[in-house]
Amino acid sequence: MKKLRIWLLFSLYIIFNFFVFLYVYYVINNKIYHTNYKGNESEIVGYINDFKIDGNKLTIFLKAKEMILVNHYFISIDEYNEIINNINIGDVIKVKGILKIPNKNKVFNLFNYQNYLLSKKIYWLMDSEELIKLKDNQKIRYKIKNIILKRINNIKESSPYVKAFIIGDTYDIENDILSSYQQNGVNHLLAISGSHFTILSGIILYLLNKISKNKKINYLITILLLLFYLFLIDFQPAAMRACFLFILLTINKFFNFKIKTIYYLILLFNLLLLYNPFYLYHLGFLFSFVISFYLIIFQSIIKRYNNYLIKTFIISLIAFLVSIPILINTSFQINFLSPIINIIFVPFINIIIFPLSIIVFIFPCFDKILMFFLLILEKISLFFSSINAFTIILRSVSLLTVILYYLLLSWVLYLLSKKKYYGFIILFIILIIHNNWKYLEKYSKITVIDVGQGDSILIELPYNQGNILIDTGGIISYDNEQFKRKNKYSIAKQLIIPYLKSISIKKLDYLIITHGDYDHMGEAINIVNNFKIENVIFNCGPYNDLEKELIKVLNKKKIQYYSCINELNIKNYKFQFLITKEYDNENDNSNVIYFNYNNYKFLFMGDAGINKEKDILEKYNLIDIDFLKVGHHGSNTSSSEKFINSINPKYSLISVGENNKFGHPKKSVLDILNKSKIYRTDEDGSIKIELNKNGYKVETCYP
Repeated sequence: MKKLRIWLLFSLYIIFNFFVFLYVYYVINNKIYHTNYKGNESEIVGYINDFKIDGNKLTIFLKAKEMILVNHYFISIDEYNEIINNINIGDVIKVKGILKIPNKNKVFNLFNYQNYLLSKKIYWLMDSEELIKLKDNQKIRYKIKNIILKRINNIKESSPYVKAFIIGDTYDIENDILSSYQQNGVNHLLAISGSHFTILSGIILYLLNKISKNKKINYLITILLLLFYLFLIDFQPAAMRACFLFILLTINKFFNFKIKTIYYLILLFNLLLLYNPFYLYHLGFLFSFVISFYLIIFQSIIKRYNNYLIKTFIISLIAFLVSIPILINTSFQINFLSPIINIIFVPFINIIIFPLSIIVFIFPCFDKILMFFLLILEKISLFFSSINAFTIILRSVSLLTVILYYLLLSWVLYLLSKKKYYGFIILFIILIIHNNWKYLEKYSKITVIDVGQGDSILIELPYNQGNILIDTGGIISYDNEQFKRKNKYSIAKQLIIPYLKSISIKKLDYLIITHGDYDHMGEAINIVNNFKIENVIFNCGPYNDLEKELIKVLNKKKIQYYSCINELNIKNYKFQFLITKEYDNENDNSNVIYFNYNNYKFLFMGDAGINKEKDILEKYNLIDIDFLKVGHHGSNTSSSEKFINSINPKYSLISVGENNKFGHPKKSVLDILNKSKIYRTDEDGSIKIELNKNGYKVETCYP
C-alpha cells in the first residue's frame, strides 16, 4: 500500500510537471499575458517601487494596477532638483504620457528588451510628459526600504557593493568593473543567490541558537526573516529559488519526508514558471536553476574530493560547463579561465566580502576595511579580464542545440562520476568546431543592421573568405555637464559588435565608410577600438573632422586605410565603386558600391543624391538590380524616378530611424519605389538576405 501511494504521488508529480511544460510553452510561444490596461490611458497613478537616475533620464518602476516602466527626461537642472529632492521609494505619483508596448530586439540574436521586461511582469512603457507627486510613502515596506537605502547611501566608499550584496542592486558599481566581472564569469557572485542565503540563514540560526535551544522555533523565525527579506528585495527570481528551496528542505528535515532535493528543485522550478512563464527569459533564474540542478545531480563527483580548493574547482568547472549555452546566447563568448578565477573569487566573496558587507551595513565605521578588500577584488578582476588569450567568441545557438549540448554534458559528467575523462575531449572538440563554424558556411549573407537613423550593412562571404562592414551608424549626442550619463549609449557596443560576435565574426576584413556624415561613421572609432579591423576605405573628396579623428586612431593602431578606390577584390568576389566625379557636398561624394554575387545584383547608394544618380546612369550600365539599398534613408534628395525606373530594383531596402525628425522615408520616394518589394528597418527591424547558387531568402527581425 505504501509503495502504491508513492507511485501515485510520483505519477501526479510527473503529470503536473508535464502540464506546466505545455502551459509555459503555449504562453511563451503565443506571447500571452494579462494586463489591466487597454493602452489608451494617458494618466497613471501609482507607487514608486524603485527608480534610477542616469543623466537627464529618470526611470521609475511604477506599481499601479500592474508594474509599469516610466521614463522621464529632465529638461532643466531646476526640474531635476525639484523632482529628485522630493521623491522617495513608496511615494504616490501621477504621470502623464503615452503607454506603449516595449520594442522587441531590432537586431538578430541580441538582447530582447520586451522579453526582459516580461520576465519582470512589465508589459507597458510610458514616456512621461509630466510627473506630479501626490503624497509621501505610507506603506511599511517602502518605509523600511528607504531606511535601508539611506543607510547604505551614507556609507562613504563601499556603498555600491553593500547595495549589491544587501538588496541585489549592482547599478552603482562602475561599468568597467562590472564588465570585467562578466568577462571573468564571476558576476553571478554579486547577485543574491543560494550561497548568500546559506550564509545569511547560517548567521541567523547561529544567533538564535545562542538565545534558544528550540530548533523548530529557530528555523521558523529564520524562515519568516528570510521571507521578509525576500519581500524587501522584490522577490528576485534567483533569490526566490534559494529562499523557497531552503524552506522546502527545512520542512523535509523536520517532517522526515525523505524526498530528494532534486525533486523539490524541479517542483519549485515549475511552480515559479506557473506564476510567470517569462522567467525563462531571466538570466538570474536560468543560471540559478540550471547550475543547481547539475550540482545536485552530480554531487557524487564533488563529494569525492576532500581538499577545499579541488572541491571549489570542481564546482566551478561544472557551473562553467553548465553556463556555456546561456553565455554564448547572451554575451557570445566564454572565458576558459573562469573556473580557475572562481577558485579565487568564491571564497574571497563568500568568506570575506559578503560577511563584511553585512557588518559595514550595521557598523559603517568598518567601511575602509571592506574597501581595502574590494580594491583587491577589482584589481584581480581587471587583471584577468585583460588576458584575452583564453576568451573565445562563439556564435549563438538554437534551442535544439542547447538541448543536445545538455544531453552531451550529462553524459560527460556521468563518465566523470565513473572516473572516465575522455568525454571532456569530445566536448572540447565540439567547442572547437563550433568556434570555427564560420569556415563551414557556404552561403553569402547581406544584413542591413537596424541602427536607427543611419546606415550599417554587413556583407559575409562564403567560407569566411571575407567580412565587410559598410558604415557604422551613429547618433549625435549633445553632452551636458549637468546631465552626465553613466551609461552612454553606443551603437557599436550595444548593437554592431555583439551582432558580429553572435554570428562568430572575429574580425572585419574591410570597414567601408561611404562618407563622413555622423549617421554613417559616428561609431567607427568605437568599432576600431573594440574590434579587430584589417583595412578601412574612405570615399572621394577631402577628409572632414570626423574622418581625420578616425585616421588618427588608424595610424595609432597601424591599420591600413585607402580612399577613392575603383574596385575591391576579395578572393573571387569583386566590389565595384561607382566613381563619377568629385562633388561639392559630402552626400554626393558617397561611395556607391555595386556587387554581383552569382548574378544577383546589389547596389548600395550611401547618401548619394539625384546629381550623382544622373552621372552614374551616364557612365555605368545598371539594369535590373535585385537589391537596392535606397539612398539617403528614403529622402526626396535621392531616388529620382528616372534613376529608379532605369535600374528597376526588385527589392528596395531602406535603413531609417523610427519616427525620425526628417520624415524619412518620404511618401514621394515610396511611390517611386512601389514596383519593388520594400523593406524598412523602422518597420521590419534588421533585414538579412541569404544567398546561394539556387536562390535567396529574405528574413526580417520583425516577422
